[in-house]
Amino acid sequence: MNLVNIKNQFPIFSKKINNKDLIYLDSSNSSQKPKLVIDRLNSFYSNEFSNVGRSVHALAVAATNNYENTRVSVQKYLNAKYKEEIVFTKGATEAINLVASTYGQKYLKEGDEVLITELEHHSNYVPWHYLRNLKKVKIQFAEIDENGDISLESIKKKINSNTKIICITHISNVTGAVLPVKEITELAHSKKIPVLVDGCQGAPHLKLDMQDLDCDFYAISCHKMYGPTGLGILYAKKKWLEELPPYQGGGGMIKEVKKHNITFAELPNKYEAGTMQTAEVVAFDQSIKFIQSLGIENIMKHENELMNYALDVLKKNNSVKIIGNPKKKGAAISFTIEGIHPHDIATILDEDGVAIRAGHHCCQILHEKLGIHATARASLGVYNTKDDIDQLNSSINKCQKIFDLK
Repeated sequence: MNLVNIKNQFPIFSKKINNKDLIYLDSSNSSQKPKLVIDRLNSFYSNEFSNVGRSVHALAVAATNNYENTRVSVQKYLNAKYKEEIVFTKGATEAINLVASTYGQKYLKEGDEVLITELEHHSNYVPWHYLRNLKKVKIQFAEIDENGDISLESIKKKINSNTKIICITHISNVTGAVLPVKEITELAHSKKIPVLVDGCQGAPHLKLDMQDLDCDFYAISCHKMYGPTGLGILYAKKKWLEELPPYQGGGGMIKEVKKHNITFAELPNKYEAGTMQTAEVVAFDQSIKFIQSLGIENIMKHENELMNYALDVLKKNNSVKIIGNPKKKGAAISFTIEGIHPHDIATILDEDGVAIRAGHHCCQILHEKLGIHATARASLGVYNTKDDIDQLNSSINKCQKIFDLK
């Protein structure tokens, strides 16, 4: 894989920030978009726009075909068994809410337990909290170890006869910890417990195979995969989509409507109510093609080498404290600098064109467990280089000088 000129495929890198080259280290938040994705969005709106699944004129038929072609591309990319197992949503947050709402409505009752982890993003906690209030279900938390990992043993300790679903992240967006999803799923299934995986950080950085992972639900955020915003994907095993009730009501998700009865559409239309984000779905096909053209294994290798380089560089700075030391780490490094608030770090780095994130990263429970209010986070994408890491380190040194720490 030749990544030497990869930034040339991303128009935003021609932009200057404070008269400096943009060093974008915030891909865990949202990735930048290659030109082919931007062009596809523009082309669809300029030359092809129509709603899908309703009209029979030429534009509508073409748009519907392109929309469904993306579904097939996603099915193949994830190695899902059926294309009907791919549901388009407004984001991974909606995908998780869809599962929580429908599974909770049908299967959860007072006293039942949902098992999540201390690593979870708010999107994989708050929807279950709603059920705690609504149906008096309980939420159990598998605890992190001293390295910021969630082990199979920590999951096993929390499972009991009341555990009705396990909901875990694939990769922590704070520590970068990669969870043993396949092993957790095997354990859960041996006890007839379904598993939902928050794949927001997993999908852009790992090779995904739903037949191998065998999880029941997998939520994806497309804007973190070099794709458009406002679009997510829920992979769900067909048996669940057939059993669970619809999530929203409206046009497109019905088969027949009478005054006293309604029947619902076949899968996956049953879960795609209203006017869908057609342009974004069509453009996301180009995001998949972009990743496939580079090769996910090559992307993983590149990001792993860059991550190790970044860790080596930052660990040499005694004032920088890396948060977490997981056995297997994804493409995110959260850190603190003694005596400097993370928001000040991010502000000073921005003066050099270095874009990172500061805050609790929608993981307040984890930060509370760690005893810190906020962290700074540098996260990687396919377009990052060792030069970017060197500039990050240089800007951190500048930050320390401003605060008289060097």
